[in-house]
Amino acid sequence: MSTPADEQMRALAAVAVPLLGLTAALVLLTAGAEAWRYALLLDSRTDAVPAGPLHASDALVVTGGVVSLLFSGLAGAVTVGWLVHANAAAAQAAAVTPARSGWRLVVAVLVPGLNLVVPGAALAEVEHAALGQDPNRRPHPSRLVIGWWVIWVVGLVLTGTAALWNLRGGVQARADGVLLHVATDLVAGVVAITTIMVVRRLTRLLSPVRPTAAPRMVVVRVPGATPS
Repeated sequence: MSTPADEQMRALAAVAVPLLGLTAALVLLTAGAEAWRYALLLDSRTDAVPAGPLHASDALVVTGGVVSLLFSGLAGAVTVGWLVHANAAAAQAAAVTPARSGWRLVVAVLVPGLNLVVPGAALAEVEHAALGQDPNRRPHPSRLVIGWWVIWVVGLVLTGTAALWNLRGGVQARADGVLLHVATDLVAGVVAITTIMVVRRLTRLLSPVRPTAAPRMVVVRVPGATPS
């Protein structure tokens, strides 16, 4: 029988997955726009670049950056909500008290430093309980969760580095900053795609879809009918 945590987890997963997919597409498109801007910057060193392509690339980068940031925030909020309910569902399945309350999980995702460690550890604990492992043993995360954790940390480090790099001046620093933004966007796309895989897997493990029994068909003989 499904618990409220299971139902809320499934509902949030159904929203988070398409949002994450759209976010991945947006950040990858933004990475392409950033790469175009970098190519124009290289051309401007040796030759005059027409104003049209420059304005177009700037518009694409700004628009893509703003839209992808908005959808990233929305997808992130829904995914954190999913994690909170998945954590509760996993604790119920293992008949233990959750290691972290919902609000502590939310704070840990937002606070720099903690967000490098806690999200991955929480996913490992959820997976451990979902697989029916001994709650007294230390979780051993799967390759998928470890891979997500590594990519997540790389993405956070790149995001912080890109933000600090923007404080530097000069043409070369600007060109290097564009490359850094391209790398950041690409990693963000990989994070979104990997998060989809993690959300789907853990949701299936915690709340597997049980096939419903097919309705039984009964043939009723009609009086006077000739059998074929």
